[in-house]
Amino acid sequence: MSEPKTVAAAVEEVVSGVRRWSIHDERIDFTGAAYAVTGDEGIVIIDPLPLEPGALEALGDVTAIVLTCGSHQRSAWRYRRELGAKVYAPALVKENEEEPDVRYGDGDRLPGGLRAVFTPGAGTTQHTLLLDEPRVAFVPDMLVETPEGNVAMLASRWMHDPEAARRSVEKLLELDFDVLCLAHGGAVTTGAKDALRDALAGPEYG
Repeated sequence: MSEPKTVAAAVEEVVSGVRRWSIHDERIDFTGAAYAVTGDEGIVIIDPLPLEPGALEALGDVTAIVLTCGSHQRSAWRYRRELGAKVYAPALVKENEEEPDVRYGDGDRLPGGLRAVFTPGAGTTQHTLLLDEPRVAFVPDMLVETPEGNVAMLASRWMHDPEAARRSVEKLLELDFDVLCLAHGGAVTTGAKDALRDALAGPEYG
């Protein structure tokens, strides 16, 4: 899927060391979000979306780009050319527009202090990325933010395997994090685990 045409103008801080920007992605007619993590060796962008040049430059020295799944290639290849940053993608991804520099799998350590956890369901390649300090989970497509501001399971009709997605969310409840960052929505900075439980118990969205 090609890069979105809409460009974000500004970046916001989620928690110390984690920043976010978002657009209404015209390709899917829904919100898309990207994140930047400040690591010891530079800035790591997660699921990159187009960002105004000045705001991109203000992020700092981008040294790596990490994709949570194959459908989130977004601006990765253009940023690789412009910034000289390596692209990390799940090993199972088959339909890359370009070949990533590094392929990763479940349990692998990634730049920025991130750890990959395989959480399939919405798709077959999806990984949640965990940051130890601060304790943050970056979650791909199985969870979305509704217009009312709630966290919900993505509608089953968009899922590869809805039951596997529910098992993946249940798996997230066992992991150690305080902040939930959605690839299609905002960030939950308080009550993240409660938001997951509500999503499992509530209606799907989309």
